[in-house]
Amino acid sequence: MLNFELYNPTKLVFGKGQIEKLPTLIPENAKILLAYGGGSIFKNGIHEQVHKSLEGFDIIEFGGIEANPHFETLMKAVEIIRKEKIDFILAVGGGSVIDGVKFISAAVLFEGNPVDILKKRIIFKEGSAVVPFGTVLTLPATGSEMNSGAVVTIEATQEKLDFGGSAMFPKFSICDPTVIASLPKRQLQNGVIDAYVHVLEQYLTYPHEGYLQDRIAESILQTLIQVGPSVVEKPTDYALASNFMWSCTMALNGLIQKGVPSDWATHMIGHELTALYGIDHARSLAIIGPNLYRVMFETKKEKLVQYGKRIFNLTGSVDEIAKEAINKTVDFYHTMGMKTKLSECAEDYAKTANFIVNRFEERGWKALGEKQNITLDKVKAIVEMSY
Repeated sequence: MLNFELYNPTKLVFGKGQIEKLPTLIPENAKILLAYGGGSIFKNGIHEQVHKSLEGFDIIEFGGIEANPHFETLMKAVEIIRKEKIDFILAVGGGSVIDGVKFISAAVLFEGNPVDILKKRIIFKEGSAVVPFGTVLTLPATGSEMNSGAVVTIEATQEKLDFGGSAMFPKFSICDPTVIASLPKRQLQNGVIDAYVHVLEQYLTYPHEGYLQDRIAESILQTLIQVGPSVVEKPTDYALASNFMWSCTMALNGLIQKGVPSDWATHMIGHELTALYGIDHARSLAIIGPNLYRVMFETKKEKLVQYGKRIFNLTGSVDEIAKEAINKTVDFYHTMGMKTKLSECAEDYAKTANFIVNRFEERGWKALGEKQNITLDKVKAIVEMSY
């Protein structure tokens, strides 16, 4: 196993009715910015629950954080916090709202141009001057409720960029599986696939000696396959909902990537599809991932075989199992309502590969993946194969 440090200070409060614990989790006399997205928390009663729980606290609300949070929108919240001297932020929403709040937290006290947080991928280490925040999760998918990373879109330049650091862990996250009951089917489908690909990014690399990490990763994949199709149809089933929510958190809370190599090239390419065409994040991953495995087949073949045997019980030759493992992955994506071709999700896509390659070259992203062997020519091939 590789050397690693494991640090995760987020207090996770999981289960039914846990929103009522909010006043015990937020510092007394805190002035709170309540941040949320498009307003679904008003329809499903979560807004009312939060306000009832926080009766007596000074709260200022900030809504309208996008599904891919925009830098421009988040900066409006930064100005409110500075003006109103707010000292705690509560994110009530899914991964996008939580990611947005992470940026707001970092930007308020940042000395310099806040866009550099994204452009230069600045790391905020423990002890950095940030505004503390907690979360109430309403959409399982990204694991942002228990990790220290975030992705933000700069609308002006159509860029989707990430940043993070150990100061970006939420102080606490309340995860009540019953909240998914009112979610649209599409969002549930996205959540399952988002978590699934998060695991693959940390697992589908090459054989190594992190045996336990592999087994934990495989258990998350198997659980998502087991509950994914059913939770979309029966989100009020608590067993399905709770296992779905916990799988999404475990997929990206940092545990399964410790001591082992990880990839993340599917995300880096997929982010560009979201920034260019507004394709849902999970759906961009479903488009890119399988073709990345095909282009990088020789590099990933051994791990694809392990994946195929352990997850799908495949038999045959090495090449047969590895290729069929990719096909089975695509089949699962289709079962979960994903379209796996760019042409099914966007128009005028013919120049996409060249655009992404040029953008990566400008950023200096010339070698991606666990072996840094996904070069720009490979990126081009992956995107073109995804048309």
